[in-house]
Amino acid sequence: MQIIRSDDDVREGLEHLLRLDPRLGPVAGEAGKIPLRLREPGFEGLAHIIVSQMVSRASAEAIWRRMQPEHGVLRADNYVLLHSEAWREFGLSRAKAETLSRVAGAVAAGQLDLLALSARPPREALAELTAVKGVGPWTAEVYLIFCGGHADIFPSGDVALQNAVAAAFGLGTRPPARELASMATEWSPWRSVAARLFWAYYAVKLGRGVLPVD
Repeated sequence: MQIIRSDDDVREGLEHLLRLDPRLGPVAGEAGKIPLRLREPGFEGLAHIIVSQMVSRASAEAIWRRMQPEHGVLRADNYVLLHSEAWREFGLSRAKAETLSRVAGAVAAGQLDLLALSARPPREALAELTAVKGVGPWTAEVYLIFCGGHADIFPSGDVALQNAVAAAFGLGTRPPARELASMATEWSPWRSVAARLFWAYYAVKLGRGVLPVD
């Protein structure tokens, strides 16, 4: 199983994609350099993705600053020791706070090994993550791409990706998740690079970054 850990890996994947699907050539030409944007696998990386969902970048950054420990990284075994109202001080929604608590509890108890997911087959890794209540497919897919380094995952439910593919291929409407997932099978085993490509393309089209991680 291919694991992405460097810009060279992204370049290798893109070269493979351009051979697989010539339609991606003009997309790559407009997208420019494709960001790697990797975080270390573990609780902190998953927590950052959960915090960043459905809020502006400025809001996510403010919440994240309040959550950061004074020294070191945000660890599950420390998070579970926080007092019950800490989430209000951070500015988290109740739903996100509950999800983070469940994830931290599972990690601290040894029931969820976020580091090991990098080496697990995508289907198994996704199933293990989404077994935690509150962790949906998009969250799990983004974690495995940007923290786990998985090379063959495409978050077809991501609206930016749907819009990017529609614009790139001249579709009348953005494809629904199931249709986009079917389209993306053509880009295996480098679907995560294809996702990065379309996020980069969409960012250029809109003039702002849209990757789900910083």
